[in-house]
Amino acid sequence: MLLTIDIGNTQTVIGVWRGEDLLHMWRVATNRTSTSDELRVKLVTLLELAGIDFKEIRKACVASVVPQLFGAWRDCIRDAAGIEAIPCNAETAGELFRSNYPRPHEIGADRIADAVAAIALYGAPAVVVDFGTATNIEVIDADGCFVGGIIAPGMQTSAQAMFANATKLAATELVAPPAAIGTSTETAIQSGIVLGEADRADGLVRRIFDQMGYEATVIATGGLAPLISQHSSTIQHVNPELTIVGLRLIAEAYE
Repeated sequence: MLLTIDIGNTQTVIGVWRGEDLLHMWRVATNRTSTSDELRVKLVTLLELAGIDFKEIRKACVASVVPQLFGAWRDCIRDAAGIEAIPCNAETAGELFRSNYPRPHEIGADRIADAVAAIALYGAPAVVVDFGTATNIEVIDADGCFVGGIIAPGMQTSAQAMFANATKLAATELVAPPAAIGTSTETAIQSGIVLGEADRADGLVRRIFDQMGYEATVIATGGLAPLISQHSSTIQHVNPELTIVGLRLIAEAYE
């Protein structure tokens, strides 16, 4: 079995695979202070609940945008399964990830995994919109080459900043409003945040198309993708597992 772990700023996504079959996937809160022992207890518990012995894990691939947690997860996997986790980066992705980026070592691990999976599942050209703590947009050209992208504050990140700094605006459930024009403070906030995020993504995708000179398949991923994609005019596919699919492909190809 293969273990894939995508460590994000807010959530960590854990997947267990048998071949191409995703047997189990969990989303857990990312805790930057977690030790390898704490992570091992958490992971062993999840696997036991799924009827999986940690010793069945033969390979692991980890993507992390939280540097201090990669080491903790690496030690956790080493101690529990006796294997070395493969770090996701431009080097370990090998031929699966071609790039014209001037400094490929700067590309985030999650962005690399998203690009690898997008090409494998949807072909090129492709644009991936990853709705998380940050909204990342990855661009793969018609030759299957990662050419760059866009990074912006995520929907919840922006909302939290507004609620923290605008004393008269109370925290509001982030769901889609019934109409664009809000008839209460709550629905006005929902329109601005949820519909605003969808329109921001659409506007940036159209700018990407204009710059490239052609359109591309647009895939949404991340925890907020199912919500926002319903109000987008450019998103064609929603795949919440896209990042861990990329990790699986990198692990399978890595020697």
